[in-house]
Amino acid sequence: MVALRAAGVAFTAHEYHHDPRSTSFGLEAAEELGLDPDRVYKTLMANVDGRLAVAVVPVSARLDLKALARALEGSRAAMADVRDAERATGYVAGGISPFGQRKAHPTVVDESAELWETVYVSGGRRGLDVEIAPADLVEVTGAIVADISRS
Repeated sequence: MVALRAAGVAFTAHEYHHDPRSTSFGLEAAEELGLDPDRVYKTLMANVDGRLAVAVVPVSARLDLKALARALEGSRAAMADVRDAERATGYVAGGISPFGQRKAHPTVVDESAELWETVYVSGGRRGLDVEIAPADLVEVTGAIVADISRS
């Protein structure tokens, strides 16, 4: 949220009760906040041709790794190791935010985000989501918008 304030974009923070036993962090957020899971987005870290990249996709969908690689003009993508993702972003898994990471990474936001007036993404910890306009999400992260999710 510090990064969003610094960028001067409008957002709303939404806290919810996180169950420490939960392993489906995005779906938990949608349920706890009473939202359509298509409107809540998860931040995933992938390795595209040897470099870390960020993928932001609906919690109701899966990341299409081939589409992510194409969007970043790469040839191959795989999910990043959790420890590598945590170290690179400064966030714990389940609370990785697309904003304020330790280092900027190439970012791709699924095109479905543009269907909503606002979307919800992690605010940097489990139990906290940020509601933001998709255009602001793209602008602040310097993201590419592409079709990178599959049902």
